[in-house]
Amino acid sequence: MTMTMANGLPQQDETEGPTPEQVRRGRRTAMLLFALGFGPMILATIMFYTGWLNPAGHTNQGVLISPTMPVSELNLETLSGEPLANRFTTGKTDPQWLLVVAAGDCDSRCEELLYLARQVNIALGKNANRVSRAAVLGGITGDLAARWPTEYRLMERLQPAAGTTTSWPAGINPEKEPRIMLIDPFGNVMMHYGPENSGKDMLKDLKHLLKLSQVG
Repeated sequence: MTMTMANGLPQQDETEGPTPEQVRRGRRTAMLLFALGFGPMILATIMFYTGWLNPAGHTNQGVLISPTMPVSELNLETLSGEPLANRFTTGKTDPQWLLVVAAGDCDSRCEELLYLARQVNIALGKNANRVSRAAVLGGITGDLAARWPTEYRLMERLQPAAGTTTSWPAGINPEKEPRIMLIDPFGNVMMHYGPENSGKDMLKDLKHLLKLSQVG
């Protein structure tokens, strides 16, 4: 290490790299920033699944998917060809929760879930912008297609990625029964709902998750 003397004090050559102490300090800072950013979400997930530290003894209303399924395994993309998994990449500045209505040909049960997802999202009030909506449907009627731009304009349409088939989490078979899947801001399919669930059920779960989580 090259040293010079100026005013009687040793000076470190500016061309040299960081000292071991600076490296350790940088790592500690990075770990702290990670904990501040993602710690609350990780803790919220643990608390939601286990009820740990939950004085109200909360029980989820939807069906938990265990283990969770990465959204990339669904093989879904937007109608413009963007992989859905891109919405949940590391470093995303505005991650959101996502409600996805999945069905084969959209019958009356499917329409009920489309309506339910929309109304629950709206009912979140000031937290509504923390949740977005999408739908992957095998087919829709001409009547629904005509109403879509006005009734469901904020619900994005999804489709299987080119050259793939969609993989669904255990317990979900949209061709037989439409479902609403809940995807967390990290891109994990974590819960699903069906015609047996009410809007009150979904709203209760979402309000609880959004209260616990500072991510999304």
